[in-house]
Order: sequence, then C-alpha cells, then structure tokens
Amino acid sequence: MRLQAEEDRKSKWVQVEGEDLDDALRQAAIELALPIKKIEYEIREPGKRGTFGLGRKNCVIVAYPSLETAAVPFGDDFLEAEKQEETDEAVRDKDGESIIRLFPEGVFLKVINPAGKGSRPTERDVYAQLQRRKVENYNKNIIQRVVRAADGRYVKIGDFDYNPANDSILTVDITDFDMKAYILCRPPSMSGADPNFDSVVGFLKSNGVVFGINEERIREFTDHPVYNESYLVAEGTSPVNGNDARILFNFETDRTKIKLKEKNGRVDFKESNVIQNVVEGQALAKKIPPEEGRPGRTVSGKLLPAKDGEDVNFDLGKNVHLSDDGVTAQASINGQVVIVNGKINVEPVYVVEGDVNLKTGGNVIFLGTVIVKGNVEDGYKVKAAGNIEVMGNVGKSEIDAEGDVIVHQGITGKSRGIVHAGKGVWSKFIENAHIEAGELVIASDGIINSHVSANQRIICQGKRATIVGGHLRAAEEIHAKTLGSVAGSETILEVGFDPKSKERLVELNTRIEEIREELDHIKQDMFTIKKLKDKRKNKLPKEKLDYLKQISAKKGNLDEELLELQAEMEQLQHYLSSLKVKGRISAAERVFTGVVLYIKDASLPVRSEYKSVTFINEDDQIRVTKYIKPEEEYKTPENAASAN
Repeated sequence: MRLQAEEDRKSKWVQVEGEDLDDALRQAAIELALPIKKIEYEIREPGKRGTFGLGRKNCVIVAYPSLETAAVPFGDDFLEAEKQEETDEAVRDKDGESIIRLFPEGVFLKVINPAGKGSRPTERDVYAQLQRRKVENYNKNIIQRVVRAADGRYVKIGDFDYNPANDSILTVDITDFDMKAYILCRPPSMSGADPNFDSVVGFLKSNGVVFGINEERIREFTDHPVYNESYLVAEGTSPVNGNDARILFNFETDRTKIKLKEKNGRVDFKESNVIQNVVEGQALAKKIPPEEGRPGRTVSGKLLPAKDGEDVNFDLGKNVHLSDDGVTAQASINGQVVIVNGKINVEPVYVVEGDVNLKTGGNVIFLGTVIVKGNVEDGYKVKAAGNIEVMGNVGKSEIDAEGDVIVHQGITGKSRGIVHAGKGVWSKFIENAHIEAGELVIASDGIINSHVSANQRIICQGKRATIVGGHLRAAEEIHAKTLGSVAGSETILEVGFDPKSKERLVELNTRIEEIREELDHIKQDMFTIKKLKDKRKNKLPKEKLDYLKQISAKKGNLDEELLELQAEMEQLQHYLSSLKVKGRISAAERVFTGVVLYIKDASLPVRSEYKSVTFINEDDQIRVTKYIKPEEEYKTPENAASAN
C-alpha cells in the first residue's frame, strides 16, 4: 500500500516557476492545493538574480505531494489519523476567512482555513471584497487556487493603479512614561495602499520605538486594520528587583507548628516530637544567595535599572559548620538542633527541666545525652544515643541508652519497668524492674525482686547493699552485702558465662522442643492419612489430599528451621564452654537460705546460712572460700554533660 501511495504522489505533479525558490514553492502550493510543508520538490532551474535586472532567470521546480500526505492511513498511521480527527472535533468551531489587501506591490489575497465545524471561505467572498475595494485587474485562476489551498499566506492575485499619496497614514503616541506605544491609522483613500507589516515596523523604528514591539499584534492589525483608534503595538518591560538572600531551614524553627504523632488513628500525646534530632553531617540549612535585579527597558530603548537583592547573615553556632559548597550548614555531631540568639546550634545534651510527663513534652528520644532534673513517670520512654541521667526516680517506664544510665534515686519498675544500657546502670536501688547492661550494674542500696543481666559485674555496695529475690546474671561477678532474706525468698544468681548467649541458648532450646513436638503431631497425622490411602487403594477425598500437601510443606519448613537452630545451639555451646571467665559470687556479711547459685555449669541451692563468703567453681563444683571484696570501689561515672 505504501508503494502504491508513492506511485500516486508522483503521478500528481506540477512544474512551476517563481522569482526565487520561496516564490516557486508558493506557486506550487496553490497549484497542488497543499501547504508548503506537505510538498516535496526537485529543482530544475535554480534561477539567477542578475545584475540591475540583466541576466535574471526565474527558479523552476517540479513539485508533488509528500509521501506522508499521499499515503493512505493504515495500522498505527490510521490510529493517529483517528486521534487527529478527535482532536479536530474538540477544537472550537470557527469560520474560515478571506482577506484582500492592497499593497504597493499589488493586490494580495490570504485565505485561512476554518476550525472545527466552521464554514470554508468561498471565491464569492473574495469577489465581493474585490468589488468593495474596486479592484478589477485580478487572476481568477490564482484566486481559485488560493481559496483551495487556504494556507494562510498572502499571494498576489492582481494589480491596481497605485498612488502613494493616498496610502493610509500612521501616527505614533508614546505614553505611560515611555512604557507603551500606540499607533493611530487613517484608512487609505482611492488607489492608496493598506498598511503592511514591514511598513508598520519600519514606521515605529523611524519614530524611536525600538523595544518591545509586539509583532503578533502588528500582524493582526495588518489583517484587520483598526482605523481612527489607538492601537497598542509596543510595551516596555519594568525593572525587577532581585530577591534578597534567604535561609532555607531543614528543620522546624517554629515549635508551635510541631505536630503530634498518631498511633492507631489516635493522637499519642506522649509523642510530642519536640526534640529535633540530627546526625553528624546532616544538612541543617542552606543559604540562597541574593539575586541580581533584572533591568527593564522603555519602548524607546532606555535602560531602567533594578536593585540587586540584599544579603543576610548566616550565623552558625556550636557544633555546626559550613559544607564545601560554602552555603550549607551541617551538623558536626549527633544531637538536637536549636536556634539560640539567631544562631543554629546542635546541642549534645537535652535537659528536661522537671519530670518526664505530658507537661514537659512526653517521651524523650534524643541522639545525644539526656538529663532529667525530675522523675521519669510511669508509662513514659527516654531513649538516648549517649547517656541518660535522672536526678529523681524511674518508675514503670522504659529507659534505653547507648551509654550509661544514672539514676540518682531509685528504679521502681512495678514488674514492667525496663532499663537498658550499652555500658553501665547506676542507681541507688532497683526494685521490681528488668535491667540489662553491656558492662556493669551498680546499686548502693540493693536489688529487690528484679531481673538483672550484666556482661561484666553486678555490684551492690553500701550500708543496705542487699540482693533479695529475682534472677540476676553476670559474666564475672555478683557482689552484695547480703544475699537473700530471712524469709527465704527465692533468689537466683548466675555467673561465669555470657548472659546474652545463655539467654539465647535457653530460647533456642525452648524453640527446638516446640518444633520437635509439632513434628511428632505432623508425623502422626501423615501416618494416619497414609493408612487411609492404603485402605482406599490410593483414593483419597480432595480435602484429605490438600491437608496432606499442607502438612508436608509445613514439615519441610520445620525440618529446615530445626537444622538451623541446632547449628546455632552448637555454636553457642562451644562459645560458652570456651569462655575463660571463672565467675564468683560474694556476700560481705550473710547468705540466706532460698538462694540458688550457678557458676558455669555447676549449681548450689543454699540450705544453710553462710557468713562473709565467696563462692567459686572448682572442678565443676561450687566451692565456698574466704570472702573476696570487689577489686575496686565503684563510683558513679562523671557525666561530662552534667547540668547540675
């Protein structure tokens, strides 16, 4: 089909000539009734301009429709054609138009196609205009072709007795402080020429209008002249002052705009989000430099100066620096970003001036050190990447620090309070709480009914340094003035191993037992289904087959999990057995009955009281030796960020 289209387009061709190539193409467009952009051509004679009119030759071309124009839409092309039709239908309907203009060079005709469902201009419209303009010398054939092409270009169709003295007359009026130019045009009289684009532009420039000329309005004016009325043709541009420099903050500077978080569709008032944490290297703010002003111009070309934007200070405070680009403020440390006296600061310490509760902002999560000058009330959390220091008490709350946790009074967890420290936990007393420390747990007045785990030592040293009830684990040492109580409260103490690994070992063992029990049930069910299958000669109901597939898949997953857990358990057992930590448990004054001691793999339930003793492991048995006091006197670590 495409080959056929190519043959068709070549069979429809015309040979035309013009003063130059552009003129020849215009003539070809008229002959073929096609826009120039849809015409292909071959040059037969390039033409010559000549000298003073001597030796001049017209340009001769052979023109024919382009392949795209001649091709029959098919496939994707057909779809595109349909889309174009839909687009055309959506265009607002507008009638076509024919325009007759008398220029010094002759009589010219422009025909514009309609839009949408508008009506096409006809030759009759053209002849009516020619009659009104009293034009008699014109070429009907050219008129016919121009109307058919309707390409929106002016084409010469005839001549008239031109008298320059009768041309339209233009005047220009410059107003609004040299920012606007208007023309006033008087219509031409008999044999005079209409204003054309070049003559209007030339007139403006010769009268000092050299900037902001609106060519689109002038073209509209030459098509549809507005006589005896002011017509805007040029506008100057006003100067635009440059914007001042400004700072774009990467955090909320207005604390009143900080939004509460929602949890399960409800506002969590404990999560007030008042602390804006940042990390080292984080971009905090960026300075946008001042902009240069853009000068304006009047229609006469006069320059109108503009002001450049003003600069602003970019003040940086503590622990903030400029990045390599010189305009971005970055945090030098982890902490809280705040603005103090107009300067951006990153504070490594966050101070709660009172208790941790709703009044002071709720939960505290901070990438530095937190100091609470009051208590941490029940139900609240304090988490810090540094240390946490509480001047008062810690209740049924959650405390989590990557460094030390220091509680100046005591921890009363009410069986649900949790304290975790990457280093040590220091408190006057610990009661009914869960404590986990990466290094030490130190309590001066004792530990009561708590679960405590430390990777090094648990030490109670003071006048009332007692450990009563609960379950305590430490790798190296557990020490107190008194272990247990007269009432015989069960107190479990374990040393000589890594507490976390031991705890994981217990978890693994529990899960392995659960899997084995579940596998036994699955094997029993599979055996029952197999017997039923044999009884029915390999014929089972669909639900039984589906169930068999389900439990078979589950058995495979459980077998795989069991192998992984057993491998991890073997590694942990090997690790624990290889530890060189000996471990010891000491009481400076007394050990009561009800205390159960574990040192490595040996255990000893205390059935009679001991005074001032240390327990160690010798030959996989717990031995009682002379009391050994702690190697050092443990004091509360000096908090570099203390804000007393």
